[in-house]
Amino acid sequence: MNDRAPAPGGLALIEALVNTLSIETGADCLDTPDARERFALTPPDLPAARDLREALRAACLAHAGHGTSTDLDALLADAPLRVAIAPDGSATVRAAGPPTLLARVAEAIAAATADGTWTRLKACEAADCHWAYYDRSPACRSRWCSMSVCGARTKMRTYRARHTP
Repeated sequence: MNDRAPAPGGLALIEALVNTLSIETGADCLDTPDARERFALTPPDLPAARDLREALRAACLAHAGHGTSTDLDALLADAPLRVAIAPDGSATVRAAGPPTLLARVAEAIAAATADGTWTRLKACEAADCHWAYYDRSPACRSRWCSMSVCGARTKMRTYRARHTP
């Protein structure tokens, strides 16, 4: 549904994972072989991947000012990460073991937190959408994944509510 450019860097992985489920239709792309291949998942990995996806969606909704996210912290605690310090004093976080989906997501969140972009990954506030998008607005105040779809629907509902007797 999103007509925006994909999120930068590792956030693109998170955005893509969150957007594997259509809230409106219930279609779950993780049920397809292409999506499982894209995220390097096997059928036994799917329940954990779905839990991670919904925890990430909750975090994206929290970034947009809708609720709080605590489940993600518990899931990320199991991610095997390693911190490396470069001679210039900069630090990088990398997966310490095999590049599992959880490790790649944790690595992406660590990098995005370090560069200040993590909170720009949001979820659309439309209750029938919650699609992830990267907020590139200067004030970081975007509310919908698509102004022409979700934004227009919301504004029309608000208008009708005010002008219907």
